[in-house]
Amino acid sequence: MHRLLNVFRLGLKELRSLWHDKVLLAVILWAFTGGIYVVAGATSQELHNAPIAVVDEDRSTLSTRIVQAFYGPYFTPPELIPRTGMDPGLDTGRYIFVLDIPPDFQRDVLAGRRPDIQVNIDATVMSQSFIGAGYIQNIVRGEVNAFVQGFRGGSATPIQLVPHVKFNPNLTRSWFGSVMEIINNITMLSILLTGAALVREREHGTLEHLMVMPLSPTEILLGKIWSMGLVVVATVTFSLYFVVRGLLGVPLPGSIPLFLCGALVHFFATAAIGIFLGTIARNMPQLGLLMILVILPLQMLSGSVTPRESMPGLVQDIMLAAPTTHFVSLAQAILYRGAGLAVVWPRFLTIAGIGLAFFLLALALFRRSLARTR
Repeated sequence: MHRLLNVFRLGLKELRSLWHDKVLLAVILWAFTGGIYVVAGATSQELHNAPIAVVDEDRSTLSTRIVQAFYGPYFTPPELIPRTGMDPGLDTGRYIFVLDIPPDFQRDVLAGRRPDIQVNIDATVMSQSFIGAGYIQNIVRGEVNAFVQGFRGGSATPIQLVPHVKFNPNLTRSWFGSVMEIINNITMLSILLTGAALVREREHGTLEHLMVMPLSPTEILLGKIWSMGLVVVATVTFSLYFVVRGLLGVPLPGSIPLFLCGALVHFFATAAIGIFLGTIARNMPQLGLLMILVILPLQMLSGSVTPRESMPGLVQDIMLAAPTTHFVSLAQAILYRGAGLAVVWPRFLTIAGIGLAFFLLALALFRRSLARTR
């Protein structure tokens, strides 16, 4: 009980220290409120109201049908412009797409000559230009085929596939992006908070004060972990209920308390990584540089940004040693598919095992650091 009381008091000390660090508090609040909303709502990778213009040099029935085929929410109403306005419109960013329909286009189509339509794209808007090029190709092809055949329809196929999406039927990207951003922020802040707490002790000279007290290295580290874990779990709870569910309107069919338990276990694993980095770093700038080298692979290769199945087999095998890989799978199973503990308990055990290994490694390095200081 005496050791537990020491851990509790050390955690309270960390919470007081965090309360006086207004910059770090602002980072935490932004990461789980405005940061979630910006990533989910304001940085959509979908084609939405893309400005488009058309240089119609044919002025035929077919060219008119093509112009009228572009409508919202994917495109803004097309603007008819002369050829001389094409380059200035693209250079100034007024348009992302400009179609140039050549003269006698309808006559050449009916004669079977396969004429070309020039599509000019502002590739500086990379995501929208890449997606929009495919949309434009399909729209133009569909209008030309319907005009030539005299009716709109596709060729008959032996079978018809009808996909049904259980979660997020409309494939709204913000539904996925908000949850994945919470997962990424948990990883980032767990490493940042615990690593910064240790570096702050060294910079302020309070680490030497702890060394002369009847405290073990394990108690010091556990005090930092439980206090920062409480902060992260509290902010994640607020973000899920008030930002994701409330502000963004994302339905979460799974158990949020079960997800928070998984987040707490994941925090223990990633906090051990933060302590490891905090023991190596001598100041906050060094910690920031080390975090870049660690957080980017953990987030990019865990499956939260791109599917693991699209990665090389060797990368998939290596990332099985990272807690983020298993946490992403656990979070998706709970929040997207409504999985219960009977389904995700192996992920819980795996994350706990990886976290224990990282904690023992960080503890050994921290003890060695204290021995050198003495």
